[in-house]
Order: sequence, then structure tokens, then C-alpha cells
Amino acid sequence: MKELSEQIAADLLRIKAVFLRPQEPFTWASGIKSPIYCDNRLTLSDVAVREDVENGLATLIKQYYPEAEVLMGTSTAGIAHAAITATKLNLPMGYVRSGAKDHGRQNRIEGRLVPGQKVVVVEDLISTAGSCLEVVEVLREAGAEVLGIVSIFTYGMQKGLDRIATAKTENHSLSNLDVLAEVAVKEGYISAQEKNELIQFRDNL
Repeated sequence: MKELSEQIAADLLRIKAVFLRPQEPFTWASGIKSPIYCDNRLTLSDVAVREDVENGLATLIKQYYPEAEVLMGTSTAGIAHAAITATKLNLPMGYVRSGAKDHGRQNRIEGRLVPGQKVVVVEDLISTAGSCLEVVEVLREAGAEVLGIVSIFTYGMQKGLDRIATAKTENHSLSNLDVLAEVAVKEGYISAQEKNELIQFRDNL
């Protein structure tokens, strides 16, 4: 899996789905000044990278959750990845809204979900894990057996790791900040010193 993780990291850097600016930090919605910004939606616009990502997600699911019966995407970033990966695996899919509709059947879960079904949640990015764990809870309340989460990228923040463990589930990501930082140094995006600052920033959150 290390080779796959490095390939995805290289893909994300090449298409600028991940920006690294240690000397000119981004401001996250939370107000945190961050040397990294990730927009995995850009993976959908590059055919070669999209293929790497969806094949990678399918590989994770086959390896860790071979008994999966349905994929559920997070809204909105995980929906397309869940749909494409489900097609590759010949599995049904759906998604969980960030809030219930205010009309019609007022669904929170879109797509058919039968109580007892074994579900894998598909997410694009995991930081503090709050949004994907909300999806896990909604699915469990609907009677699903959530096997775990697969995602494209994780920062590996301790808060996120702790939350996932507390929720008694697990996440498998195609790549992570530690691997991406190593690839970024190797390919000349940042210096070794900037890599250390990047990891220190993550570890201090």
C-alpha cells in the first residue's frame, strides 16, 4: 500500500489538489493559519488522477471490507467518489445529506438502505473527522452495520484519530500528510525544514 499512498500523494501535488505554503499560510474556516490546504474535488477533473483515486478506493474496500454490501458517500464531496467506486465494485450506493430535506419525504439518507446492511462510508478528506462520524451515526441509527470509512486523504490529526476510535470505527485513507510531505520534499515542492514545520503544525493542533 505504500506505493499506492505515494502515487496518490504525487497525484494530489501535481494537480494542486493539495497546496503547501509554509511561508504564506492559508486561513481555514476555523480561523487557523495553516501551511496546507486540500481540495480533493479537483481529482474529479483530471481523468488519470480520478482513475488512480477510484481504483485505489476500490482496492481499500476489497482489502479491508470484502463483505461490504453498499457504499454511502458523505455530502457533498464523497458522493461522486462513492458512485464511481460502487460502479467499479458492482455495489449499490447512496449518500447522507448534511441535513434532512425540508420537503418531500424529508430524507437524510438518499438511496435504498436496508436495516442490517453492511455499509462502507466514502469520504474525500479527514481532518477532525466530525462530518464523516456524523454520517456513521446517521447510518447506525437507520439500522446499518457500518464496517468503516475509506477516504482519499487524511491529515492524521490526533483529534480525528481519537474521535474515530471513540466512535468504534476505523478509517483507511489512500494517502496521508506524512507520506505527502515526504513526496513533496523528494519532488522539490518544499525543503526538508519546511517538511518538519508542516508535520509539527499538524502535531500541535
